[in-house]
Amino acid sequence: MEDLFVRHPASPILVPRNAPTPAAAVLNPGVAEVDGEVILLVRVEDRRGISHLRVARSANGVDGWLWDDHPLLYPNQDPECPYEEWGCEDARITQMAEYEWIISYTAASRYGPAVALAITHNFVTAKRLGIVMSPNNKDCIIFPDQFEEKWLMLHRPVAGDQEHIWYASSNDLIHWSHPGILIPEREGPWWDGVKLGAGAPPIRTDVGWLLIYHGVRSVAGNLLYRLGLALLDQYNHRRVIARTAEWVFSPEAPYERQGDAPNIVYTCGTLLRGDEVWMYYGAADTCICLATAKLTDLLQAVHELDYIHLLQERGKHPPDAMG
Repeated sequence: MEDLFVRHPASPILVPRNAPTPAAAVLNPGVAEVDGEVILLVRVEDRRGISHLRVARSANGVDGWLWDDHPLLYPNQDPECPYEEWGCEDARITQMAEYEWIISYTAASRYGPAVALAITHNFVTAKRLGIVMSPNNKDCIIFPDQFEEKWLMLHRPVAGDQEHIWYASSNDLIHWSHPGILIPEREGPWWDGVKLGAGAPPIRTDVGWLLIYHGVRSVAGNLLYRLGLALLDQYNHRRVIARTAEWVFSPEAPYERQGDAPNIVYTCGTLLRGDEVWMYYGAADTCICLATAKLTDLLQAVHELDYIHLLQERGKHPPDAMG
């Protein structure tokens, strides 16, 4: 199947020279739409290699980007809390109420990547909740709806050489418990055989929660990042209904294949506009791009390419129910 997402002709829509301060890269933005304005919470990597999170705003979500004067989240330099000394990275944004958003991001330090949370009501200031998952852990997203009266998080801890998508739940967004594996890496030669992680916060649909996730394969010692789909039960977020056997978006354009880290497409945020999914993504760890797809096409693909059903049609069985 051909890639379902169509690259916007304006891509890349933001490059390092567009940043308001000297930057080596702009990448992996969280996304929100507030009062008709598209907001990207951009990871800006400075020329030291340290990243902060800064808001860029656009009326149409494509061009005319205006940057805020100050970062929304700059690495905490408090010696009593050294877990952001190397940067704040790869934000995901979930709207919790009319004017309340929770930001999950990676706190980077010499101790490894950790999951951190913050809350904002205006994208001008943010209140840190602190580290909620210790290293090595990242790729955190939070569902906007509670399940069994608890918040549900997807995250990707590292256990030895295994990197699966796990879930955890919380009453207060700070203390997380009851973990379990949601989607395991498939190992071997699979496109998501080396590691995987949740991408944008899942999209609510009438048939379940549509999750875009990234999978990684090692090719001749180099890592290749692609995007696939999974559909989660709308009433039980911890149950996978379907998962694509194939990727649906792969680095092909020159700006995706060449950069600080080549052959990477990596999303942290989408917007749903009618039946169209606008996916903002980092390309080659260097710039920010936009691609679009019909939601109906994505839902059709996740069923047609469902891994479990394809194996059953061939008289085989998946290694486990989650795969």
